[in-house]
Amino acid sequence: MNADNVAITVENLTMAFSGRVVQRDVSFTVKCGEIFVIMGGSGCGKSTLLRHMIGLLRPAAGEVIYDTTRFWAAEEEQRTEIQRRFGILFQSGALWSSMTLAENVALPLAQYTPLKPPEIDAVVSLKLSLVGLKGFEEFYPSEISGGMKKRAGLARAIALDPNIIFFDEPSAGLDPISSKRLDDLILELRDCLGATIIMVTHELPSIFAVADNSVFLDNETRTAIAHGNPRQLRSECEHQKVRDFLNRGDATATSQSA
Repeated sequence: MNADNVAITVENLTMAFSGRVVQRDVSFTVKCGEIFVIMGGSGCGKSTLLRHMIGLLRPAAGEVIYDTTRFWAAEEEQRTEIQRRFGILFQSGALWSSMTLAENVALPLAQYTPLKPPEIDAVVSLKLSLVGLKGFEEFYPSEISGGMKKRAGLARAIALDPNIIFFDEPSAGLDPISSKRLDDLILELRDCLGATIIMVTHELPSIFAVADNSVFLDNETRTAIAHGNPRQLRSECEHQKVRDFLNRGDATATSQSA
């Protein structure tokens, strides 16, 4: 890691499709071991930004820097090597329906490591235990709840012990209790693995429960208008729309921040 303990730098990133700008000149840094939240209203480009960061979409301008490596300026082989340090949990969990949970978690281990089947089985058992799914190795995704699918997807995301884990709306579709359990699990995994975590969400309980730092993407200006710990932004941000977003449903807090 570099001397400033910065894991990721997003530098003047512009995202556009067919000439339409989604967000422009977005810049922020993510420190090693931090839980960083990308937040904003629906349709502002949160998930699109995540896809640019993990290499699924090329930016119209700007750069994503991992440690000191400029991702989009690097050769394809080097980009692939960087991506192998990622763990990614998409909204749906993205589990293979025809595979058991154990087979889903084993897949990246079989593809990207020299481990033998008994060693893979041991790692799979450990990862499922870490997310509270010990004993569910032979279950199929159709046989478990939505919250369990998210946890199984997370077990697969951490199979290769990634340095950086990306979450795209991890609480989407979950009831409040399951969402709280997932937040607690994210905190436990960060502390256990020492990973840097990037999370896209608009769920306030999750934002306040886990975030160390954040960026707010604005629909109207199409750029990032706030950075910082959301608990501080809730009352101290200079932009009213950011305070309104972070205080929605709390009339007392909203009136005090006005």
